[in-house]
Amino acid sequence: MDNGLFGEIYNPDVLSCLANLSNDEVFTPPEVVNDMLDMLPQELFKNPDTTFLDPACKTGVFLREIAKRLIKGLEPQIPDLQERIDHIFHKQLYGIAITELTSLLSRRGVYCSKYPNSEFSVTKFDSAEGNIRFRRTQHSWKSFRCIYCGAAQGQYDRGDELETHAYEWIHTVKPEDIFNMKFDVIISNPPYQLSFGIEGGNSANAKSIYNLFIDQSIKLKPKYITMITPSRWMTKTAQGIPESWVDATLSSNHFRIVHDYENASDCFPGVEIKGGVSYFLWERDYNGKCNYCFHQSQDGAIYSRFDFLDAKNAGIVVRDPRAYSIIEKIQSVEGDYYLNHDMNFSGLVSPKHFFDDSNYLTSNWKGYSLTKDQTHTIKYYLNVDRERTFRWISESQLPKNKETKNLHKIFIPAAGGSGYDDIILGKPTYGEPNSVCSQTFLVIGYDPQKHSFTKEQCQNIITYIYTRFFRYLVSIKKKTQNGPRGVYQFVPLQDFTKPWTDEELYEKYNLTTGEIDFIESMIKPMDDKNDK
Repeated sequence: MDNGLFGEIYNPDVLSCLANLSNDEVFTPPEVVNDMLDMLPQELFKNPDTTFLDPACKTGVFLREIAKRLIKGLEPQIPDLQERIDHIFHKQLYGIAITELTSLLSRRGVYCSKYPNSEFSVTKFDSAEGNIRFRRTQHSWKSFRCIYCGAAQGQYDRGDELETHAYEWIHTVKPEDIFNMKFDVIISNPPYQLSFGIEGGNSANAKSIYNLFIDQSIKLKPKYITMITPSRWMTKTAQGIPESWVDATLSSNHFRIVHDYENASDCFPGVEIKGGVSYFLWERDYNGKCNYCFHQSQDGAIYSRFDFLDAKNAGIVVRDPRAYSIIEKIQSVEGDYYLNHDMNFSGLVSPKHFFDDSNYLTSNWKGYSLTKDQTHTIKYYLNVDRERTFRWISESQLPKNKETKNLHKIFIPAAGGSGYDDIILGKPTYGEPNSVCSQTFLVIGYDPQKHSFTKEQCQNIITYIYTRFFRYLVSIKKKTQNGPRGVYQFVPLQDFTKPWTDEELYEKYNLTTGEIDFIESMIKPMDDKNDK
């Protein structure tokens, strides 16, 4: 048959096709699933007592690929194929679908029938759901937020005709009660955020929730957990994930393997997830260093090290090991500058929402005046129709931090750029005394107790920001559009009585030709067009 008609027909895996079609729920290609399964001890698939759970089924691909391995691995112990299939699907494989639609898709992919109590199922169940369940779950509201996932009641308190996106796995105190059993392996590609799109999409208010799936899985104390998630949590830039959670996760020592992909399309073709994706093997009884593998997108190189938590104790994973030598050379001049907020550039940058509150100076607020008059005397920088401009506001419209108004300072977009393929940051703007900004910007030189810059020093800081050197160091942490003050952690402070160029900075820190070429291959020049 291989040489006949059917051998000539291209017969792609339908789940590979589905993985290319959706930007809404990210389906996992079978190839990635098998890479994840390869990390597990393979004797698990030869044990008739091993139990597996996918707490966020979308296509059933995880359970299906596990079933393939079990069908082969259990053959010596259960020679009869139908008996073996019955045992595997009834006693070893379990799933929780994230929607009613994905429950049907998952059952079709695993049992070959949407209804495993039908004659078309490869194994017969008494119920129409088999071991892949879906329960329409409601959020639990308190102060207009879900106590489990933080969803806003105004957005997710819905009628029966719409999905609630209250995922069962993370909306219960006792996940062990869902199937009334424990599991050896929990494996999944969980939902990434509270809005419909993938993390890093267009929803400015999206809140990451994949950490909740990880925590709930750990609570069940399985032997192994393997999941694929966005990588941005590693650099503390995942919106809604507390830094304390990242610290605890990195220091847990239960991660045996992590594969981190700089470009998410290497795992999910045609899908963009800002900051890349990674999958891991967490092992309950392991306590040691993690084999961290960084998959670089440009040439497909894989950099491996047994050092998940950065050896420099920077509090994040410095994902690309090519940054190490550059940081070390800066460190030889500046000391452990990145460990102290006041020793690096992040200490100059304000928190988000520095001047604004819920009533004034937000992106959509329009209570300003187009012209300066006796009441509206404060210059107000903002974006109007995506263009940088200014308007005028009154003293009474400035909610907070009024003492900063009279400083020489710099406004820089709080969001802009997205990674190595961009300029990393939006263009900075000098903010003269008697000026403020909307929530679109952060303020550099914001603290009158610490900063007293002149106009010339502010202009020199702007020359520093324009350098590729500066923006490369920002890119170590900044992998998405959001650019809070923490992304400036690896940028050293300079003498701002003078302007700076890349050439001067390369020489100061004794960078090699190779290191310079690397930085300049990653970072585009910034010019006056980069003003968003």
